Amino acid sequence: MSKYNQLWQYIKDNESGDFDLSFDAIEKAAGLPIDHSFLRYKKELSNYGFEVEKISLKNKTVKFHQL
Repeated sequence: MSKYNQLWQYIKDNESGDFDLSFDAIEKAAGLPIDHSFLRYKKELSNYGFEVEKISLKNKTVKFHQL
């Protein structure tokens, strides 16, 4: 079980199509601070029908794409 399962389930249940979430919104949905391990765990999101398309450190957002 991944520490980001809560976030993945939130995305699956609440979003469709392509969308952006701020780092703050991700932390709120995940119930924990986002850290470097997000890069390792992001591949699990495909099991929920989405993928991480782009991470913007400048804008502090993550773009998600529905598969």
